[in-house]
Amino acid sequence: MKCTTLRRAGLSIVAAALLTGVTACGGSGGSDDSGGSEKGGDGSPRLSPVAALLTAEKSTDGADSAKVESTTTMGSVMSMTADGALGWGDGLTGTLTITYTGGTMADTMRQMGTTSMEARYLPDAYYARMGDTFAEQAGGRHWIRYAYDDLESLGGSSGAYLKDQMQNTTPNQSVKLLLASGDVREVGEEKVRGQRTTHYSGTVEVADLAEKNSNLSQSQLDDLRKTLEQAGVTTETVDIWVDDRDLLVKKVEKGETTAGAYAQTAYYTDYGTEVSAEVPPASDTADFAELVKQQGAGTGS
Repeated sequence: MKCTTLRRAGLSIVAAALLTGVTACGGSGGSDDSGGSEKGGDGSPRLSPVAALLTAEKSTDGADSAKVESTTTMGSVMSMTADGALGWGDGLTGTLTITYTGGTMADTMRQMGTTSMEARYLPDAYYARMGDTFAEQAGGRHWIRYAYDDLESLGGSSGAYLKDQMQNTTPNQSVKLLLASGDVREVGEEKVRGQRTTHYSGTVEVADLAEKNSNLSQSQLDDLRKTLEQAGVTTETVDIWVDDRDLLVKKVEKGETTAGAYAQTAYYTDYGTEVSAEVPPASDTADFAELVKQQGAGTGS
């Protein structure tokens, strides 16, 4: 397998990891403004949008796990679905089935022998199971391991941000994303798959949120801002739906990139569900950083 093909496939998989059901651009920040309360139509106390979202963020964070179902599109680059369960009580863990349904990434994955893969999230690394075609080119190994520390060393400032978000992103981060934006409004009550929910919306400045809600150094943030600008990523709209238990049940993020419009819709159910993710057998696992080095040495690229 050519180095460029392997790199492209590897980066496609990392993109999939970021664009699954739990992905949000926000990190561990948020707002300390409780926002107070106001009177509802019947005179009963009604929480302001900020206060309501603070409660939702706390409840969702405390639930520790959920089933996730999402769809993602990005211009002509990709369209994909993800389905599974994730936990965040002690680092991000869980398993998702990710399926590429269109775009150039689906074509790349097809060259690897499959457009669907199993993804396992563990506290220190992300694992992706490839097809038999990939295994034939990788010494019989089906799994690729992406150590979060390697993401930083291989990807520079973007990799450092990726590492930070992969280790800290959970469903409640979508709520924090709105809180940190300073632009939150209540749209109204709506039903989501038969559930009564309250819909909130806002617009976020992606680069500003990266500065507020990550552990990157100033130089890393400066480099990241340049990367985001080159990719055409400036602002995105975030919509979330919260049920009467103050849990996030739906999220929609939309934005623009140089590759085209980006959109993701995610649903969260069965909070508190049991989650498991085991490290694949070492004999069946290839390390992405080592694969890149080997391919580079072998091809001179």
